[in-house]
Amino acid sequence: MPAVAPIPAGAGPLALVGGGEWSAGCEFDAELLAASGQREVLVLPTAAAYEHPQREVDAASAWFASLGATVRGLMVVARPDAEDEANARAVRDAAFIYLGSGSPLHLRSVLKDSAVWSALVAAWHAGAVLAGSSAGAMVLGDSMVDPRGGALTLGLGLVGPLAILPHAEGWSAEKQQRTVSLATGHLRIAAVDERTALWREPAGTWKVAGVGSVTVFVDGKPAALTALQA
Repeated sequence: MPAVAPIPAGAGPLALVGGGEWSAGCEFDAELLAASGQREVLVLPTAAAYEHPQREVDAASAWFASLGATVRGLMVVARPDAEDEANARAVRDAAFIYLGSGSPLHLRSVLKDSAVWSALVAAWHAGAVLAGSSAGAMVLGDSMVDPRGGALTLGLGLVGPLAILPHAEGWSAEKQQRTVSLATGHLRIAAVDERTALWREPAGTWKVAGVGSVTVFVDGKPAALTALQA
């Protein structure tokens, strides 16, 4: 697993969404907006690079317009985009950054050790709000559920020891248990339903927001949400 840097006291809110983003039930986005102190959201549709990324930006724009905010889409869809200093500066200066859904493997390969990734970490550590949905949430752990079969692989290591299993209500009990059983040691797996956020507050406590539920597993067994603070 990649090393996870200590999270500074000044880090902003973090919302790990199980999918179904920017739709009814995700009204927690209004609270994230308020926490950012701004009315603009920077959306990176990187994970949807091969699935019409502009549609992701358009969906986000329509949703956040209903909350009284605007969206700026940053087309970081390939590795050169992630090394572009103008893109890194836009991320570094943002008050609310949102990573959209799509392919977690592509998202990881584009952002890993890039200028944009360094800027994202710096912005969050300095107090910016950070949200990711489905693929956008999966890559932020030090471990990541491989969508090709449910095994565990490496994430980008923003938080940990943690892996996010999104769209949890759509997984069969057998498939979910197979993934959970692969977690060893101190790794926590959080199974997050769609339109639901596993939310880390600046004080380091965790809560659940949205219409679904979150189940935390430690050593293959369900655990309390407070296990994430261990």
